[in-house]
Amino acid sequence: MFHFSASSTKCFRGTMLFLFLFEEMHCKNIIPDVVAYNSLIDGFCKSGKISYALKLVDEMHDRGQPPNIITYNSILDALCKRHHLDKAITLLSKLKDQGIQPNIYTYTILIGGLCKGGRLEDARKVFEVILVKGYNLDVYAYAVMIHGFCNNGLFDEALAMLSKMTTDNNCNPNAATNEIIICSLFDKNEIDKAKRLLHEMIVRGLV
Repeated sequence: MFHFSASSTKCFRGTMLFLFLFEEMHCKNIIPDVVAYNSLIDGFCKSGKISYALKLVDEMHDRGQPPNIITYNSILDALCKRHHLDKAITLLSKLKDQGIQPNIYTYTILIGGLCKGGRLEDARKVFEVILVKGYNLDVYAYAVMIHGFCNNGLFDEALAMLSKMTTDNNCNPNAATNEIIICSLFDKNEIDKAKRLLHEMIVRGLV
């Protein structure tokens, strides 16, 4: 079994070097472990080579190294960043069928992709699903949804989500979360609302 550090794949050049090492390992009948595969897959995904990443997933199955949620999160992120949203949703269903449990990061990736792709209602539905399922949402998950609301000018919904963080999930918003709304309010000339929220941040010691 052989293991690589993920730092080997910070750029496409590193990914190709990593691939060369993989080929050398194959020639010597050395089997890479899941961490090694995940590092190479993540490198391909960051380089936009999703088809190469998917071929490696098939190879993992063939070599008795089944992919895990980290594997699929890399691919899901790449699909969302390239606006292949239907493929991302299909991938999520596929990994569930394989018995792989999505984590909060999986859903946050998808929600962010849907928001950026103009599918806010779909993002909202996914967010509600993970609330119902009892996932422990973190600040980043809320921030992604809040950002989606702000980008669509839905400031009341964004402020309601900000309040929901503490009341429903005991997740305290940080300065960055508030800044998303404040900057968006200023951009839309909602000066009074922005000032009120800024004052609340000062009172709570976030500024």
